[in-house]
Amino acid sequence: MVIIADENIPLLLQERLTLNGFEVLSIFNDFRGVNDLRIIELAQSNIDAIILTEDKDFGEWVFAHHIKNLSVVFLRYHFKESNLIFEKVLQLFLTNKTNLLNSFTTVTVNKVRTRDLL
Repeated sequence: MVIIADENIPLLLQERLTLNGFEVLSIFNDFRGVNDLRIIELAQSNIDAIILTEDKDFGEWVFAHHIKNLSVVFLRYHFKESNLIFEKVLQLFLTNKTNLLNSFTTVTVNKVRTRDLL
């Protein structure tokens, strides 16, 4: 599995995922400034890639524009909840990584909601 961390994903969260054995492709470090469609292409070119983002536009791409063959984890939190959301995301990837494929998952500090995209 490759986690494609969108530009808005804090580097601290990316580092925590990497330290826990996940392969993280950092848009901020490696593809800064690319548009959402390029990120979608990167994800679709890797069968087990998951886009990790705070950008709600990915929900629009999936549900309004019907982009297929995509896996997205969308984070919704306040800055003061950063530590809580980082831990929740790490646990989500450690325990549910296969359930995250071909789905749109929304993560808040209180809830995880997943919609299958098949």
